[in-house]
Amino acid sequence: MSLQGKHIVLGISGSIAAYKSAMLTRLLIRKGAEVQIVITPAGKQFITPVTLSALSGKPVISEFFASGDGSWHSHVELGLWADMMVVAPATASTLGKMAHGIADNMLITTYLSMKAPVFVAPAMDLDMFRHVTTQRNLEILQRDGVQIIDPTEGELASHLEGKGRMEEPEKIVAILEECFATKKELAGKKILITAGPTYERIDPVRFIGNFSSGKMGFALAEECAQRGAEVLLITGPTAMSLSHSAIRRIDVESADEMHDAALKAFPEMDAAILSAAVADYRPVQRAERKIKRKEGEGLTLTLTPNPDIAAALGSIKREEQLLVGFALETDNEESNALGKMEKKQLDHIVVNSLRDEGAGFGHDTNKITILSRSGGKRAFELQTKKATAKDIIDTLFAST
Repeated sequence: MSLQGKHIVLGISGSIAAYKSAMLTRLLIRKGAEVQIVITPAGKQFITPVTLSALSGKPVISEFFASGDGSWHSHVELGLWADMMVVAPATASTLGKMAHGIADNMLITTYLSMKAPVFVAPAMDLDMFRHVTTQRNLEILQRDGVQIIDPTEGELASHLEGKGRMEEPEKIVAILEECFATKKELAGKKILITAGPTYERIDPVRFIGNFSSGKMGFALAEECAQRGAEVLLITGPTAMSLSHSAIRRIDVESADEMHDAALKAFPEMDAAILSAAVADYRPVQRAERKIKRKEGEGLTLTLTPNPDIAAALGSIKREEQLLVGFALETDNEESNALGKMEKKQLDHIVVNSLRDEGAGFGHDTNKITILSRSGGKRAFELQTKKATAKDIIDTLFAST
């Protein structure tokens, strides 16, 4: 049983959906987990601590100090004790406090002390859930590594129909089990991943760039983290967000910034996967003010090469480190990729072609071939970038 012996902090906030938390507690206990419940003052208006304590076998924590003797409930110790925290139900108010660090109750201070993965299961009326503020708070939490268990559609407390019902306890337990069941063969490894485009400024409002969305690099980061690795993601400008707490993110804009961040981090890494679409050139001069259009006159830009990140890392790579590059080609794909792998001292290179429909920039899918310095070659059919990331990591770490 994947939850056997696991320590789970269950946070309960003030929603009618708190009645589901009783069943959630019961199911977690049946799976062999040890459950410590932390409830907000508003949560106690919907379900009593007596009920929850009877189900969990532990006193329910709500206040910072015990009312009888003034002893302190240590949120720090809870953060160290837990293998996972799940807030179910998570109201709009609790999500907002989590997103902005408003530590005015025991649940939020416990969250801010948590070292383990955190899940939230939102529960609220449909208008509150789809409000721009709530969606922004969920985006913030996702960027911070919190994993969102999406609410379902149905009849709400307002008797309206829509999205906002907390997910059913059985489904929540299945999601938590999947998290613990995921293979952890990369535990202890530190992996650097680059993702997204780089922007090379022409003036304050224009840049040279490309159409990379960052989806492939982010999928690789999530896959590595799910397998137990400690991931450093260096990403260019992208709208993508993360959902895993084991990923540290550094945002950069230009190739120079990505080069410097990668070069600084690489010596401490076990592997680097360079999936970013780094601009090869940048303007020699960058205008400090917006360049004005002049009728009848063209604009000439003089470009200079950007630093080659893969070559720079290849030149300092230790024998035990793994270095992986990407090659997006339009013709002579395999020969171009092999030349790049040799020149930059890569161990593997992942090749895709713009001639393959559904592959490359902007798509949710990809079609790749992985070439190895040892002469190996593996080709994969068109599939989602999440599935592609799994195949890449399976191939790169086959002997781990």
